[in-house]
Amino acid sequence: MGPDLDIDLTSVVAEQRDPLLFATVSGAHLYGFPSRDSDVDLRGVHLLPVADLVGLREPEETRSRMWDRDGVEMDLVTHDLRKFARLMLRHNGYVLEQLLSPLVVHTTDAHAELVALAPTVLTSHHAHHYRGFAKTQWRLFEKNGELKPLLYTFRVLLSGIHLMRSGAVVAHLPTLLGEVPAAPAYLTDLVAAKVEAEHGGADVDHARVAADVERLHALLDEAQEDSALPGVHRAYDALHDLVVRVRIEETQG
Repeated sequence: MGPDLDIDLTSVVAEQRDPLLFATVSGAHLYGFPSRDSDVDLRGVHLLPVADLVGLREPEETRSRMWDRDGVEMDLVTHDLRKFARLMLRHNGYVLEQLLSPLVVHTTDAHAELVALAPTVLTSHHAHHYRGFAKTQWRLFEKNGELKPLLYTFRVLLSGIHLMRSGAVVAHLPTLLGEVPAAPAYLTDLVAAKVEAEHGGADVDHARVAADVERLHALLDEAQEDSALPGVHRAYDALHDLVVRVRIEETQG
């Protein structure tokens, strides 16, 4: 599987037993460094019927499935609308990247409304998400020496810095390299190297990249401190109203 996503993803949406409000491509394709053998990460929101929410059984708020389709590994994760809205309110940059992904497989009016509400969710506390994700990926890189977690480390740090400075969620690493002047120049070559193998080793000067990661962590701290983003979101009531209205409309329709 190359970077071109030459597979019918709309049929995957049609196969789901409950309606999807949106489905987008996330993962390496969204981040701008897919390998020839990368899987396809689909993320989205499903809408559970009311009976699933008011009965005795625990609702299936998150669904996760991995399978092979025409030789391509597929990874599909969706959340029920209510759970997704709650995740949006928890300073979770990951779900916002899924929501705002330009690689849209399926969309609805509810998806457009969620996108419109995304700016009201953003706060300076989203820096914690990117900081924590970067630390996790860096530990993984130190353990296995692979290029993938190293690129993830740099990607999330640059995403966090850019978000704190601009208020915009950008997950695409090649774009971030042009937006954040502090990005190391050698990342362009590392992105190119990642195309060849999903789990290839990172041919880098460990001390150099460690110093750059530490420097970007400091820049993220500074960007958070200086950010114009508010400290508290203002999206709760609007998201609550959206969840209720969409659920009622599905019941009536």
